[in-house]
Amino acid sequence: MKLTKLLALGLVVGIAGWWWLGPVLNGPGADPDTTPAAPVPADPAALAAPTRAAPAAMASSAAPAAPLTLAPAAAPAHPADGSALLLPVQGITAAQLQDTFTDARSEGRVHDAIDILAPAGTPVLAVADGTIEKLFNSDRGGLTVYQFEPGGRYCYYYAHLERYADGLAEKQTVTRGQVIGYVGSTGNASPAAPHLHFEIHTLGPEKHWWEGASLNPYPVLRGEQRLP
Repeated sequence: MKLTKLLALGLVVGIAGWWWLGPVLNGPGADPDTTPAAPVPADPAALAAPTRAAPAAMASSAAPAAPLTLAPAAAPAHPADGSALLLPVQGITAAQLQDTFTDARSEGRVHDAIDILAPAGTPVLAVADGTIEKLFNSDRGGLTVYQFEPGGRYCYYYAHLERYADGLAEKQTVTRGQVIGYVGSTGNASPAAPHLHFEIHTLGPEKHWWEGASLNPYPVLRGEQRLP
């Protein structure tokens, strides 16, 4: 009887102890199945500031292009045989020339030259290298220049000049493009239409500046024909 009472008392004490100590061991409201996992520490690399282009890449993409080197302009052709001529009036282009070689003139004459219209005082240029053979003032041509080319085959005739270039003299050597005079209306030219009268002559064996067979300057000055 006493043994049975002792066993019952021990059972009651054990149950009471379990009921009283359980909350202490697990903590108030603790639930082992719902305990949150410990937070995972953030990766410091993931928190880094937004990435930028590498300085080397930026420098490469922004580097200025190398400056272009322009080749110097080619020097104009400088013919030695008189087969190509420079336009004899400064500022006049080949497209502005008019073929007046066969036009009629007074006393039944044929022009045998071309007239190049330009304002009075416009520089007249030597069409090629050569020598000033004769400076002559005539009734028809006014102030004129007869230039021989170095080979002695051709004579270039410039007429109606307003004046000669300073220092121009007979037997003087001139170069292609050199100013030898200025457009005018001396001789029988109209003051209302100043122009250069330009001729090309083939010289004979005597090399007379006042005679020779006329060649049409128009196609030669336009680059359409070379001198024979």
